[in-house]
Order: sequence, then structure tokens, then C-alpha cells
Amino acid sequence: MSERTKSSIDITAPPEAVLRVITDFAAYPQWTGEVKDARIEERDDAGRALRVWFRMDAGALRDEHTLAYEYPSETEVHWTLVSSNMMRALDGSYVVEPTATGSHVTYQLTVDVKLPMVGLLKRKVEKLIIDRALSGLKKRVEAISS
Repeated sequence: MSERTKSSIDITAPPEAVLRVITDFAAYPQWTGEVKDARIEERDDAGRALRVWFRMDAGALRDEHTLAYEYPSETEVHWTLVSSNMMRALDGSYVVEPTATGSHVTYQLTVDVKLPMVGLLKRKVEKLIIDRALSGLKKRVEAISS
């Protein structure tokens, strides 16, 4: 597996509010630029999504893919790629930690596309996805929590 790209952001909202937005997959098209459609395909006994299908359009990268989700703790969400037309890997995680003013969110991601791509370009794509996701997450959570 290739090296993960990681970035963090502080959000002025409690971890529970951040995690509610992160796990509300059906609402992703409302606040993420790349996700155009999302459908929960399987849930666990607690109602949490285990498998989610996404249709995304990130300019040069258009894809339909399914991710499998795990919840190793109350403050973590992990996912791995199940199927995709364009990618071999789309594996990542959110870790949400409480702070004095809200939450510190760390996002890790590994992307591997089926097309040949130089490692440096892959890291740039991962960084772009992470930065957009964290920015969108912050705006969404703070708008809902205010």
C-alpha cells in the first residue's frame, strides 16, 4: 500500500457534531463539491453505514465507487475501497479529538488510480481531496452548529 497523505483542521463545534456530519453520507452532495450522489447500501445494528455507494465528479476523475466503513472508536471513522471503475485504492480515516474550542479533525487518505500516475502527482491529488474535504466539513459543521 502506498504512503498516506494526512492533514488536520480545527472546527468550532463538539466532536459529536463533527461526527454527525462525517457519517451523514446521504448529505455529502449538499456540501462536498466532488460527490454528486450517495446511497447507503448496508447498515450495522446501530444504524451506522457499513457500505456506501458514491458517484463523484472531480473534473478529470469521474467515478462510481463503493466504500466499506468501520468505526474503531467513538471518535474515528475508517473506510476502504470495495469497488470502483477508476481506482485501485481509496482508503482513509477521520479522527476527531476534542479541544478547548471544539474539535481537531485529522484526515488521512490513500488514493491509487488504475491509470499510470507519478507518485508525486498522486500525493497532490490526495492533498487536494483532503483540503477540499476538510474545508467543506468545517463550513458544513459550523453552519449547522451555529
